[in-house]
Amino acid sequence: MSNHFTGLSLGPPLGDQRLDLCDLYAFQAPGDPTRTVLILNANPQADALHPDAVYRLGIDNDGDLLDDVAISFVFAPPVDGAQSYDVHVATGAEARSAEPVGTKVVAGARASFGPEPEIVSADGWTFSAGARSDAFFFDFDGIKNLFDIRGNRNFTAPRFGGEAPWTGIDSNAEANVFSMAVEAPTEALLGGGRELHVWGRCSVRRDGRLVHVDRAGHPSVSSFFNTDETKEEYNASEPVHDRERWTDLFVHLMGHTGGYTREEAVAAIEAEGLLPDVLTFDPTRPARYPNGRVFTDDVIDHRLQFLSKGDVPPPGLAPHQDTLEVFPYLGHPHPTSG
Repeated sequence: MSNHFTGLSLGPPLGDQRLDLCDLYAFQAPGDPTRTVLILNANPQADALHPDAVYRLGIDNDGDLLDDVAISFVFAPPVDGAQSYDVHVATGAEARSAEPVGTKVVAGARASFGPEPEIVSADGWTFSAGARSDAFFFDFDGIKNLFDIRGNRNFTAPRFGGEAPWTGIDSNAEANVFSMAVEAPTEALLGGGRELHVWGRCSVRRDGRLVHVDRAGHPSVSSFFNTDETKEEYNASEPVHDRERWTDLFVHLMGHTGGYTREEAVAAIEAEGLLPDVLTFDPTRPARYPNGRVFTDDVIDHRLQFLSKGDVPPPGLAPHQDTLEVFPYLGHPHPTSG
């Protein structure tokens, strides 16, 4: 649930798990610090992705919150349990198109649904797409104990204080996810800049046009900071408009969850870099959220400490132990009963 559901009342975007973005990661390649790894996960059922959707990694490298590099994954209709995909890489003004434009660097690659990943390399870039073990760890029953979601089913009515809510059970211990992994020379992404601002988007074609249905940036922001009334608009919006549109909503929530004054909330949002909702990564520093994100980051604890001003005891869960030191870094998928 970093973003494993768009909202409990809404469920996944348009009621379709294939359109549900889960987690976004950014870190240095373990074997080569001159390369950057970006991973966008979707579909917590880990089956084929939507053939009419565009799954996109947007990268701003000059600080204007407009994409300078866009990496778009497009999937063919699944056939007999198999699915192929193309990857387009666009740069400059072309990267700001919602369509999968630019250079087609991967054509007809095979997504992997078995234990071993399918890996494709092209011009110094490396790609993989398919079912992998989900690295995100969280205590979902503990989250439900902490927030009153019985009525409006939002994560905006906390019950901080009192007994610790945690069960000690990792709800994602045997979960899979559909992962899209990219490894590239860092300089190809930076384009002369100093840091990357990365976000994910899922758009689906309806009546001949692309409709933006989900987005991913900071972990657990869309789930925790929005209500059912705002989630659809939030997930369709773009980072360049985030501060003006969403600051007041975030400030209001933080007043309830942590007793923040407006001045305190605005300062905390700025210090965290929470708006715009993009994952910032300075590749000259070790990756650890909020500088990028790695698999061992306890992002639920981080977010709850932020919301509550440190008033929630840590969940106490350990990171998953099945991640890999080699591309595509997420572990082999767990066996499924279906």
